Amino acid sequence: MNLKRIFGALLTALGIGGLIYTAVVFSDTSGDTRDVKTLIIYGVLGIVFFVSGISLVRTTKDES
Repeated sequence: MNLKRIFGALLTALGIGGLIYTAVVFSDTSGDTRDVKTLIIYGVLGIVFFVSGISLVRTTKDES
């Protein structure tokens, strides 16, 4: 059991959650400035968490 892989999976799950939340906010938006800021913040955080989690899982080698 590798701690880096678990942390990478957790980051990936958080990134997916952030991207799903961004999609939900986008579907309910009315175009206000606050909605656009929320979309940008959660979208960027979701992408960063998702990409870092995927790269951490991919680069960690299985050593038993």
